[in-house]
Amino acid sequence: MGRTPARGALRKGHRESAEACFSIAARVPGLPGNMASQGGGGDTAQCFSAVQMLRMTVDSSDPCALPAPPPSDRQVLSGCGVYDGTEIHEASAILVHLSRGGAEVQIFAPDVPQMHVIDHTKGQPSEGETRNVLTESGRIARGKITSLAELRAANHDAAIFPGGFGAAKNLSTFAVDGKDCNVNKDVERVLKEFHKAGKPIGLCCIAPVLAAKVLRGVEVTVGHEQEEGGKWPYAGTAEAIKALGAKHCVKEVTISFLAAGSLCVPKIVHAHVDQKNKVVTTPAFMCETALHHIHDGIGAMVKKVLELARK
Repeated sequence: MGRTPARGALRKGHRESAEACFSIAARVPGLPGNMASQGGGGDTAQCFSAVQMLRMTVDSSDPCALPAPPPSDRQVLSGCGVYDGTEIHEASAILVHLSRGGAEVQIFAPDVPQMHVIDHTKGQPSEGETRNVLTESGRIARGKITSLAELRAANHDAAIFPGGFGAAKNLSTFAVDGKDCNVNKDVERVLKEFHKAGKPIGLCCIAPVLAAKVLRGVEVTVGHEQEEGGKWPYAGTAEAIKALGAKHCVKEVTISFLAAGSLCVPKIVHAHVDQKNKVVTTPAFMCETALHHIHDGIGAMVKKVLELARK
């Protein structure tokens, strides 16, 4: 708890440890089982994790199509607040894009103590204060929260983990132990269940380290591998990902532009897709950029996750 990871993995003040992660599980129309019943900085940072289930509306343009329930997604949170839990903007962006995709969401979080609690106005630990990950995650979930121990991949079609230091402190020990970290047993179980079932997993910000630790040889991105004057302050995380045996792919946080005469037109909104493992990642707040870019990049991740869930 007193040790801090090398610069680049987590910087002074445990700012990365405050990033949160969550996972979302969704049921997709047309997939087997969809007609069946549905299931369910400093040393005192707080974080929580929650999972959300989604269902997507069915395209009724085909009059011969049989009605089918929408996909069910789960979102897993790691707390409430960037420095010791879930990154709230990332969690909200995921929910917005899932809602836009017609999904119903259920949120889960591990019922465990937070690593620590951070006073976000000072960036310092709140000495002597303790909080529970499930309880704190309930703030983002508007009270509709379920213990992560109850999450089963058999009941959902996809899972998404948002970022925030909670992913590195409460869902794992990455903030302290780096490549030698341990992952919460229920987080590890959920990742392995979805992977074994061939169901897609989305992760953003620092959360891809969870997949890198649990799913050997997976491809992920946390953005760039150099700090580039502070634009990518957590670039060192890429080396830790490689040390875990995963492949790191350099990606932008949002849109690339192509020159078309005197105009610059959008080329692509970035998210890295590991087709073999059905893992989709995007850098989000690993980059110092405008909030709307973070929102759009997360949207690309959610879109790809839902596309994979429908295949």
